[in-house]
Amino acid sequence: MKKITWILLLSMLAPLSVFSQDWHVGGFLGISNYSGDLSQSRVDMKYTRPTIGLMVKRDINRYFTARLGFQWGRVAAADSTNESKYLLARNLSFRSVLWEVNLIGEFNFFDIYEKGFTPYVFAGIAGFSFYPTTADSLGNSVPLRRLNTEGQELPEYPDRKQYALTQFAIPFGAGVKVLLNDRWTLGFEIGLRKTFTDYLDDVSKTYVDEATLRNAFGQRSVDYAYRGDEINGNKAGLTPGTYPADGTIRGSDKYKDWYIFSGLTLTYRFGGDNNRWGRQRFSTCPRY
Repeated sequence: MKKITWILLLSMLAPLSVFSQDWHVGGFLGISNYSGDLSQSRVDMKYTRPTIGLMVKRDINRYFTARLGFQWGRVAAADSTNESKYLLARNLSFRSVLWEVNLIGEFNFFDIYEKGFTPYVFAGIAGFSFYPTTADSLGNSVPLRRLNTEGQELPEYPDRKQYALTQFAIPFGAGVKVLLNDRWTLGFEIGLRKTFTDYLDDVSKTYVDEATLRNAFGQRSVDYAYRGDEINGNKAGLTPGTYPADGTIRGSDKYKDWYIFSGLTLTYRFGGDNNRWGRQRFSTCPRY
């Protein structure tokens, strides 16, 4: 009976040992950037922030890998460091923490276990959360969404619904990875995230009527909808401004906001020396 039990146990564990050979766990360490209404160029490197992540990967075949990842990052931008007088006069700023869960497919151009390295491209789907804030004159954090700075939910502006803080994104990009040994793989990738929101920075459309905004949400909403009255008069020869007229351009909803995660990946492979396709794992030993 004991012998039969051991045979059954081993028969159950044997597939798992083969199955595990195609699994990897690892991490991501790098930088995050933002592109939107508060960036004068496509990507403003002055506001580079850190990002870290964890991932689980599965080799589907020699050229295709699926991965499930969890990512944390920060994004930020401010008009005060731009060169455009229009942006300087607007004087808005934001910062936000990003939490992302992604499911991504990687296409490897080479069989990494033959070559020892491979470039790859990837794409997938992600869900992420954000919460734009800014800093007051004393440096205290001010949540922006609750201020309805563009008149969200006002009956006078029926097209402006409150934006959701949890959204979908399409991650895609490219990278290269190298086998360090039979267990460890080091990589570098640049991953863009196309979002479906224009409010990552709390800026999208036009200014709403000052009195209407004040009556509905209070003076604080007016104060953070337009901050041109706070500018330093010595900055680019500008003087403090006044709240713009209803309908004046505040941002542009023509393009949605983006964010980017770039950095190093390091993964550890489980299992034996051969993969499930019967191929020898890469080795640095000379062949004869």
